[in-house]
Amino acid sequence: MIAGKLHRVRNGHRKRFVETPPVEPAAVRRPARLAIMLAVAHKIQQAIDRGAVRDRAEVAQRMGLTRARVTQLLDLTLLVPEKQVEILFAESVDGLEPMSERTVRAATCLLDWAHQRRYASKACPPAPITSGDSMRR
Repeated sequence: MIAGKLHRVRNGHRKRFVETPPVEPAAVRRPARLAIMLAVAHKIQQAIDRGAVRDRAEVAQRMGLTRARVTQLLDLTLLVPEKQVEILFAESVDGLEPMSERTVRAATCLLDWAHQRRYASKACPPAPITSGDSMRR
């Protein structure tokens, strides 16, 4: 008879038992997917503004995206500034995204930033960083 605790460990298809519990891997943190998309959107807008690319259609052709997708990305730059800051600092932990692109993109349809703030407070967690009101471009 065996006294004590045994822990089952998998190594590929093989399974074995050990006396000490397996070491849990550290959480994998990386920038949220939406944060990367927002950063890319700002870079695209800067390239258009300085004349490096002619328009969204040229961006789409160079990046291998559809014009609709480029428009979706650039619409992220129309979000309230404090929501953009929150998104840019968001992290994905172990592959779990903190917010969905679809939810955030729905807020871009609201032209008034006050409406965006109300929508964002209901649809997404409140922003930890707030700043004063700004005028829309």
